[in-house]
Amino acid sequence: MPYDAMSDTSDEDLLAAYAAGEPAAARALALRLGPKAFGVAMRMLKDRAEAEDVAQEALLRLWRAAPGWRAGEAKVSTWLYRVVSNLCIDRIRKARGGHVDLDAVAEPPDPARSAEQELQETARGAALQAALDTLPERQRQAVILRHLEGLSNPEIAEIMDIGVRAVESLTARGRKALEGLLGARRAELGYDDE
Repeated sequence: MPYDAMSDTSDEDLLAAYAAGEPAAARALALRLGPKAFGVAMRMLKDRAEAEDVAQEALLRLWRAAPGWRAGEAKVSTWLYRVVSNLCIDRIRKARGGHVDLDAVAEPPDPARSAEQELQETARGAALQAALDTLPERQRQAVILRHLEGLSNPEIAEIMDIGVRAVESLTARGRKALEGLLGARRAELGYDDE
């Protein structure tokens, strides 16, 4: 049966189909979840090659877990985000003290934007990333999952293996710290012009 990443087939059904021997289901699930896994890894690691490795490793772990997947225990996407987050944390801890040059991370070009808009978006992205980098690890993870990936607090709680109130506290403290760091730069980043 052909599967489409945008089909109405649930993640869990696609994983079950893969476990039953349908490789097309794995392709559809990878197309659906792979970019999200990469996005989380990229924001946490700030290194494209590392993020690609983490996303690929997380998907491989998902494929290995497919035969024993217990339906209804966890959402596939939540499980994958948790694996991605844990892999990123492991890499961050191993590289502690290292430095990643943010200028080496290329922004994807958008032909609809002017050069000035591109420069402004790049500056905003770099400012956000630099501000995120100042947050403690768990706050940064919670803020990325909530405000950049759009996950719900219960999903984040499951991924981070903490309570919903702890997620709310982490995201509130992280958001407040980011507002303090970025608020003074509103004019510089062009937000007063909008």
